[in-house]
Amino acid sequence: MRRIALTGGIASGKTAVATAFAALGVPVIDTDQISRDVRAPGTSVLAKIVAEFGEEMLDATGHLDTRRMRERIFADPLQREKLNAITHPAIRDELARRATVAGGDYQIHAIPLFVESGGKGNYDRVLVIDCPEDLQLKRLVQRDGVDTNQARQTLAAQATRQQRVAMADDVIVNDGGLDALHEQVRRLHRKYLELAARRPEQ
Repeated sequence: MRRIALTGGIASGKTAVATAFAALGVPVIDTDQISRDVRAPGTSVLAKIVAEFGEEMLDATGHLDTRRMRERIFADPLQREKLNAITHPAIRDELARRATVAGGDYQIHAIPLFVESGGKGNYDRVLVIDCPEDLQLKRLVQRDGVDTNQARQTLAAQATRQQRVAMADDVIVNDGGLDALHEQVRRLHRKYLELAARRPEQ
């Protein structure tokens, strides 16, 4: 089973690309969704987060207040490391379980912080979604309703554009419309199917 790590900066268009691959019948496993699932109310992961960071990290429904948590960990790298130590093992285990049952000619694993984590994992290729930083800022402000300073802090906490591209085997540049984006996805889909059809030694 060939596995492709899909990554990119925040608001670069990872979700749109993952959705396009899924529409082509490719199994897509989203680690953001896994993260939400493993820390849902009633889980041991959420209990550990509350024990470490306090009940003020919960919203009125008992879910993790992700915006408040994001503000806290971006302001303090040590706090980010503590959160990762709680969540990452559970995410890795669930990712492995879902990958085992997903099947397909190849799989896309959407991993937003793949570069920041050192590119850990056994992947055949790394697909980076790239776009200009000013476009990322504009999308982030519109999407999350944050101001420009907060958006810049969020970008600063992630790997640089150059670091991500340096780790890439394939790059999709998302600086245009959906038609252009989908054409790039279709082109890579054909490439990945060809690679999946080869014997491992080829």
